Amino acid sequence: MSEQEAADAAASAAAPRKRAAAKKATATAKKTAQAEKAPTGKKTAAAKKSPAGQTAAKKTAGKKAAAKKATAKKAPAKKTAVAAKKATAAKKVPAKKTPGGKPESRESRAKRAARLNEALAEVYYYAHPELDFENPFELLVATVLSAQTTDLRVNQTTPALFAAYPTPEDMAAANPEELEELIRPTGFFRSKAKSLLGLSAALRDDHGGKVPGTIDELVKLPGVGRKTAFVVLGNAFGVPGLTVDTHFGRLVRRWKLTEQTDAVKVEQEIDDLLPESEWTMFSHRTIFHGRRICHSRKPACGACPIAELCPSYGEGETDPEKAKKLLKYEMGGQPGQRLKPPADYPGRPAPPLPSRDPATEPPAGQSADAAAGAQR
Repeated sequence: MSEQEAADAAASAAAPRKRAAAKKATATAKKTAQAEKAPTGKKTAAAKKSPAGQTAAKKTAGKKAAAKKATAKKAPAKKTAVAAKKATAAKKVPAKKTPGGKPESRESRAKRAARLNEALAEVYYYAHPELDFENPFELLVATVLSAQTTDLRVNQTTPALFAAYPTPEDMAAANPEELEELIRPTGFFRSKAKSLLGLSAALRDDHGGKVPGTIDELVKLPGVGRKTAFVVLGNAFGVPGLTVDTHFGRLVRRWKLTEQTDAVKVEQEIDDLLPESEWTMFSHRTIFHGRRICHSRKPACGACPIAELCPSYGEGETDPEKAKKLLKYEMGGQPGQRLKPPADYPGRPAPPLPSRDPATEPPAGQSADAAAGAQR
């Protein structure tokens, strides 16, 4: 074999080994390249270190912070709304407090009640029940009929009624339709007729035809409540009691003597402020004032003879000339008619309000407690 042939044979034998080595080198190169691509976290960290990466990171962080602030602002909205409602409710609560912030004492309210009662007694010296009656039974019937109507209308209706049924026995035996027709002008005549028939039968059967003289027995009669019972007790039997009707309740609240709206609670609080002997007449005077001057919608503040004692002065018309047009005549006359006592009291005009001593009495609208604190 020549040298050339031997070399060719050696090369042919080495070729498979070279190809295997080349394949192995190629596989190793691929693995190395994959290993270099795998650690993306390192590349990301590196990218963050670059200026462009830092800018992007700052923008992302800014967006996240803004989103958190927006969420934080929206979250307590309910709490804010609840707090606002509580604050509003607290403002609306009418607390009986003096300018110093302390609750007004009973003594202070009692002094104001006494001054008001004294002033009303001077103005309405002729105050009396405005229902016409000659005996307790007639007063009881007239008071039941006075619900939701005027005393004037009742007084126009009762003469014919009492002529037809002068006693409880007569009224208990009345024909319901005929009774209804007689009392129709007073309104709600069917329900009122039912009450009159029921109370007349109870008087006949349980009380010997006589009106009882106690609150407990009166309120058991059909159609008779505490207001009606006290009208009868105070004016037919001389038993002191407060008549808490709509006029009375409205005025004692305006005078800051009570904040109660329930008639029984009003009665209890005012009872505690005045002597028992004054209860009946204080009711008459207050009701007179409510019907004539201190109206529900348009009080005639500018023509009120007790204005300087009223803590609520200014709720109505304060101009004297305009206020005079709001005054009402006795027994529900027309606005603008001259206010004067009835014909039973001729020649005696209502006297002016007695002068006050500024050194001993607080200004209008200020409690005695507050005035005492100011002096100290």
